[in-house]
Parts: sequence; structure tokens; C-alpha cells
Amino acid sequence: MKLKEILVNCNLLEIIGNKDLDILDVSFDSRKVGQGTLFFAVKGTQVDGHDYIDKAIEQGASAIVCEKLPRKKSDKVTYIKVSNSAYVLGVGAANFFGNPSEKLRLVGVTGTNGKTTIATLLYRLFTDAGYNCGLLSTIENIISRDVIPSTHTTPDPIELNGLLNQMVEKGCEYAFMEVSSHSVAQGRIAGLHFAGGIFTNLTHDHLDYHKTMANYRNAKKKFFDNLPQSAFALTNLDDKNGAVMLQNTKAKKLSYALKHDADFKGVIMESHFDGMLLKVNGTEVFTQLVGGFNASNLLAIYGAALSLGFNKDELLVEISKLHGANGRFDMVHSDKGIVGIVDYAHTPDALENVLVTINDVRCHKETLITVVGCGGNRDTTKRPEMAAVAVKLSDKVILTSDNPRNEDPDEIIRQMKAGIAEEDKHKALSITNRGEAIRTAVALAKKGDIILLAGKGHENYQEINGVKNHFDDKEVLSEAFKEAK
Repeated sequence: MKLKEILVNCNLLEIIGNKDLDILDVSFDSRKVGQGTLFFAVKGTQVDGHDYIDKAIEQGASAIVCEKLPRKKSDKVTYIKVSNSAYVLGVGAANFFGNPSEKLRLVGVTGTNGKTTIATLLYRLFTDAGYNCGLLSTIENIISRDVIPSTHTTPDPIELNGLLNQMVEKGCEYAFMEVSSHSVAQGRIAGLHFAGGIFTNLTHDHLDYHKTMANYRNAKKKFFDNLPQSAFALTNLDDKNGAVMLQNTKAKKLSYALKHDADFKGVIMESHFDGMLLKVNGTEVFTQLVGGFNASNLLAIYGAALSLGFNKDELLVEISKLHGANGRFDMVHSDKGIVGIVDYAHTPDALENVLVTINDVRCHKETLITVVGCGGNRDTTKRPEMAAVAVKLSDKVILTSDNPRNEDPDEIIRQMKAGIAEEDKHKALSITNRGEAIRTAVALAKKGDIILLAGKGHENYQEINGVKNHFDDKEVLSEAFKEAK
């Protein structure tokens, strides 16, 4: 592809050299640069790609996109100066792959909680209805029905457009993806054409990166601000930030809610551990999903599916067949009659939602034991909040390790304990080893009791000092149930 074709709509400031070059590949990682590569020098949170321009040229880069031109320039290399390399990387990657997002109907889901569930269930809904679809999620990426492991909630622009291009080549008509706040702020979705956007909610998370809730909210809002007029913008009016997302969007404005009037209104009629009876716009449907947060997720799915042209008469029938995403209110039953629930809840709000759901369904004669930790090298301010929520809504709490990464897990637990009031400290104990914590919860439980394992959900590893060790909450819980026979 010609360099000038890759740079279409990239807001260039200056070009030094030949813009008619043939480009064989694009990269923002100097280690992956080969002959004929266009290298994007991007300023990241850890490293600055401008420091690796010389290395990229040594490895064969024939063109460089940068915000600051190097003092020494090679006569054999074309230099493109821009104001924002990350944005140009997104647009350039889309151009390089032939703008695949314009060749299918791409729907993005953003918000603190619910992104994975909504994107995954939309994929399942449309796939079960006979459509060829793609999925980009925290748990996995799927092209048609081929599963590709996922490393990020939203991939980098080159990987992202490469995956979308594979979907187009496989004949996918729809693609559903999670849109993280990081991906919006870092320009990872620049250049993508969305057929629709969904907002779930905004609660305490990622302040280690965004610093303030206003910055976090505005990153989400920017996604909706940039939606085209041809798209739909579907927002949750039960969240105080829901209406904010629609303020400046050009897209068709739609809403869903359980507590407020909305285009797609839901009412929970009955709730059980095996599902709930939900009324959607006046029509009842029994769903296998549980809880108010899932009722909200289903309303988003309902509204998005209708906006994409799904047959209304078939929609609720198909929704009744859906089951939850892996690691989201994932239930494991023991032979002794203990109910285990594995959930990805790793924010105070998500944990509260799960615990409120459990408390709404249970009869309260049983004991609710919550095993919870907080990730290392992440937002520290939510740690005491997580413990406070767990203790308030559980009968017993075991504070344990999550993914400590490069932090001391005992220090993380100490920070969590700071959120527990003096009168509630008797309800909590600390066991650093997560496997031991889960086995202790099982040992403490009796018939009818409920154990919630919160924080890791679908993850099958525990990251300790930079090493990912195999660890699966559901697997460990199942083994503990067998051992306790």
C-alpha cells in the first residue's frame, strides 16, 4: 500500500521525503519493525516511541510518524510530523487494513461494569439467530466461531483492525466489542466506524490512570461524541451519567432503564438463583440471568438488537435462551448443598451489585461468605471501599490476594482492612493465599450457605511478581467442594 493512502484523514503537519513509498507493514513497536515498515512513534505511559526511532530505522523502517522530528534525519526515510501519534496510529491502521469497520456493523459497549456481558450476549444472540458475527472482549476474541485468546479489553489499533479485517474476510455481518476508557483516551479506536454505542454505568475504577472521575467520565463521553449520525447511542438512564453521554452525540439517542422512564423499560417481576422473570416494555420473559445488574444488561441487549434490525417477535424468545458470560455470576453447586458463585466484580459498585442480588434472592437463614481481594499496581483508593462493601453485605468475609502483580499482597490486604468499621471487624479474617482462602470458606460453609468468590471471574491465572501462575477460582472451588465431601 502507498504511504499516502495510509495517511488519508490523518491531520498531518509536515512531510519530509517521499509520500509515494510502498509500505509493507505498520508498527508502533520497534522490535517488530522490518523492511518497508511505517513506524509510529507513540508516547506511552511507560515508554516513548520517539526514543526508538533510530532502532526502527536500523531494522528497516522506511517511514516514521512522530510528534517531534529527530535532529538527525536519514535521506532514505520519510518523516511525517503530526500533533498526536496515537490518533494517527488508529486512523493509519484502519486505512492500512482497508477500513474493515465500514464493511460490517460494529457496536461498541463502554462503561465500568457490564461491558463483557453485553458484548458477549449480543454476539451469542445474533450468532444463534443465524448471523455471522465477531466478538472483541476481555475474555476472548471470536472471529465467526473461531476463538482467539484476548490480552486486553480493547486491543491496540493494529491488532484491532487486523482482527476486524479477518472478520470481514470470514463474512461477518456484525461485530460487538468492549470499548475501554483507556482505548478512547489513547486513540486506540480512532479510525473505526461504529454502527452503535452502548453505555452501561460509571463507577469508581481506573483512577490510577484517569486521576479524576471527571476525566474517566469524559473518556467514555468522547466515544459517544464521535459516533456518526448513522449510528445509535443507547444509554442507561438509571446511571446519573447516562444522560451526559448523549449531550453532544450526533447519533440517534435511545435509552434503557429499570427505575426511570426510557425507550426500553424493564421491571423485575420475580428473582431466583436460577433466573428471573423480567417485563420488558410490557412483555414478560423468563431469563437464565440473575439480578438487577443483569436485568439492566438485558435491556441494553434488547435495545441494541432492535436498533440493528432484529425481529421484535423473535427477540424475547432468543433472550430467554441466553446464559451469562464466563465468570459473571457463574454458579458452582456442591454435593453438600453449598452454593458457590464466581464473579469478576472488581470494583466497589460491581461487588455491591452482586451482593445485593444474592441478598435479594436468599432466604437469610443461610450464611453468605465472601472471598475478595484487590489487584496490585492498580487504583489503590478503591481497596478500603471494596472491603467496606463486602463486610456490609456479607455475613463473613475473607480478605485475600487477587493479582498482586508487583505489590506486597499483605500490604494490599492491610489497605483493604482500613475500610472496615471497628464494629464489623469480627466478621472479617485475612488469608493471603487465595487457594487457602477459598478452601477455608468451603470448610466454614454448611448446607444451604453461599460462597461468593469476587474479583477474578474468568481469569485462569494469578499474577505474582510479574509471573502469571495458573489459578482458576471456579476450578479451585470445585476441587475444594470435592475434598470437603
